[in-house]
Amino acid sequence: MKMGNISRRELLSTARNVKLLILDVDGVLTDGSIVLDNNGNELKTFHVRDGHGIRLLLKAGIHVALITGRFSRVVERRAKELGIRDVYQKCFDKAAAYRRLAGKYSLADHEIAYVGDDIVDIPVLRRCGFSVAVADSEIGVRPFVKMITRKGGGRGAVREVCNLLLQAKGLLKDIMDEYSQT
Repeated sequence: MKMGNISRRELLSTARNVKLLILDVDGVLTDGSIVLDNNGNELKTFHVRDGHGIRLLLKAGIHVALITGRFSRVVERRAKELGIRDVYQKCFDKAAAYRRLAGKYSLADHEIAYVGDDIVDIPVLRRCGFSVAVADSEIGVRPFVKMITRKGGGRGAVREVCNLLLQAKGLLKDIMDEYSQT
């Protein structure tokens, strides 16, 4: 993980406030590839550890939402498997979806994290309190984030963010202890 212009201590302090994690899909939860078969089906690959990190956040009471400019039944299915209820697909105004989510959960900007990878994410990255870009994000996104993951989109980047949020809230050690004692 690389930090923007803030120290690790400031990063953890900022992350401690997060009550909602919003994720872009293509390039964040996936590696950005769009695979189409001869029958018109769209295929996406998701990293299992990203999914487990999302489940841990939800279990800890942190809301998770998806905002994507594309529509895919695969995204609906994956969100349902993980227990993500807030899914905005074919969303061309991510800032509007962000505002709806903030209103729905009565959250201020400093209580919201967003993970993106491309310039369409900049309006939300500029507004949220905890902004993250994946390691293989478009270079123009990086000046607008507090954190850059070590791993790329669809390759464990979301899990890095989940672990950091849980650590910032003092929950990661207890989760690790729970698994190591069962």
